[in-house]
Amino acid sequence: MSTKHTPFEDLQAMVTATALVSLGVFLLNFAGLLAGGTTGLALLLQKLTGVTFGVLFVALNLPFFYLALKQMGWQFTLKTFASIIMVALATEFLSRVIRVESANPLYCAVMGGLLIGCGLLILFRHQASLGGFNILALYMQNRYGISAGKFQMGLDGGIVVASFFVVTPWVLLVSMIGAVAVNLAIAVNHKPGRYVTS
Repeated sequence: MSTKHTPFEDLQAMVTATALVSLGVFLLNFAGLLAGGTTGLALLLQKLTGVTFGVLFVALNLPFFYLALKQMGWQFTLKTFASIIMVALATEFLSRVIRVESANPLYCAVMGGLLIGCGLLILFRHQASLGGFNILALYMQNRYGISAGKFQMGLDGGIVVASFFVVTPWVLLVSMIGAVAVNLAIAVNHKPGRYVTS
């Protein structure tokens, strides 16, 4: 029995994954929280510049495509690029179909983080990612056997801590809980040697 995913399975996975990620970003953004990786940088820069998340998310991911193409191949790179565009578009228009009056920030952090983590896990298993540090984390796992989730958690924690001078300590703490939720979902479910991207 072939373990290779069909194009239809890849497409279905990308749609499902980007829908989960965009909803997770929506919850974090609604609560005024941050995240790790290029997602977190985009949320942080949105606070500072007023530029929309979608535009910043695509722009921040562009420098990582060379590494993706060189180390992961053109199929991985194309699927990753498509996933980034899908998340950018979904987050731009999600507020038109969802109206949230109030939500507990801690709930938004945990649930938003888990949604993003599950979305990333789906993409990883279909040889794709959301670019940025995801590409670097997958490269480190495939090349050196370092857990993608643990490596990503370290990078994400650094991004959130770097936001100390932009947000309040409470927002920073809750944001860090969200970052742990993202990477816990990946670290527990994505092990070296399973669904590798080589």
